[in-house]
Amino acid sequence: MSRTPDRPVRVLVVDDHPIWRDAAARSLAEAGIIVAGTARDGAQALRVAGATRPDVVLLDLNLPDFSGAEVTRQLLAAMPEVRVLMLSASGERQDVLDAVTAGASGYLLKSAEAGELVDAVRATADGSAVFTPGLAGLVLGEYRRLAQSGGTAAAGPDRGEPAAPELTERETEILRLVATGLTYPQIASRLTLSPRTVQNHVQNTLSKLQLHNKAQLVRYALERGVELGPGDAMPRI
Repeated sequence: MSRTPDRPVRVLVVDDHPIWRDAAARSLAEAGIIVAGTARDGAQALRVAGATRPDVVLLDLNLPDFSGAEVTRQLLAAMPEVRVLMLSASGERQDVLDAVTAGASGYLLKSAEAGELVDAVRATADGSAVFTPGLAGLVLGEYRRLAQSGGTAAAGPDRGEPAAPELTERETEILRLVATGLTYPQIASRLTLSPRTVQNHVQNTLSKLQLHNKAQLVRYALERGVELGPGDAMPRI
């Protein structure tokens, strides 16, 4: 079931360290976010997510049984509508890229303060791609490099998939602005459109590309090498 704007965010907290797991759950609950459950490893996370259907899974990158990237892939295969916010003490390039290409909507370092964690979970639930400052540029730079070299960081045309549906000029323009992290009202103001018209274009684009949310649309834009304008940047907290 899709979350409506007036319904509190439901989150599943997954971490093998009980002290950190409990502290994160407490901070989120105190901010009005519903903690639908907690889990200590990947297998338990998959079971609890299936039973509770959270909006966001706050997922530790390093779990005792599966990697966070593998858990992300399995979660999204079973529940395409769920959004995964990866959490880690590591800001290493490969760890970040593995998480994003697995389907994570964002990547947050464990050094984040409680307020940053709350904001990141809420933004992820709303469909934003959220990164700790500095990591967004890393992801964007890697996708641009791959696009220029003809490679890809995720499944795409080079893996034998059908060609992507053709987007209209307006849909492509809005896709580029969505990829920079602008909200619908901000895009509407820039293009002299109504926010509803922008939302309709985004929904049409999602349907054409068989995607489910804005975070997936951002990844699509980066994987396809959609060029960002001067001054544009990936969303961050």
